[in-house]
Amino acid sequence: MGNKKILIADDDEGIVDAITMILEVMGYDVEFTYDGGAVIDAVKNKPDLIMLDIWMSGYDGRDICKQLKDDPEFRKIPILMISASRDIRQSAMDAGANDFMEKPFEMDSLLNRVEILLN
Repeated sequence: MGNKKILIADDDEGIVDAITMILEVMGYDVEFTYDGGAVIDAVKNKPDLIMLDIWMSGYDGRDICKQLKDDPEFRKIPILMISASRDIRQSAMDAGANDFMEKPFEMDSLLNRVEILLN
């Protein structure tokens, strides 16, 4: 698997902590931010995958996703959008997300999606 780098952007510290722990046990390098405004700066560290919450205190993850996908430097980085809103999948995909998961999710399902997006 190598040490692929994953950026998690979510304002729910509990979710970030749980996902980080599982991904690190699986051998991934994990960076995270709780602040939607810090995502663009964090992406400059060139993650192999971005997990992006749609609703982050004052920020819409779909806008962040679109901004990243419009930038030639970052557009090839896969983005997995996550949200507790189930009816938002299509708008996430329309913003350029490579995949979408609804919270809450099973960690096995998350790991499966991560592996697919990284390969």
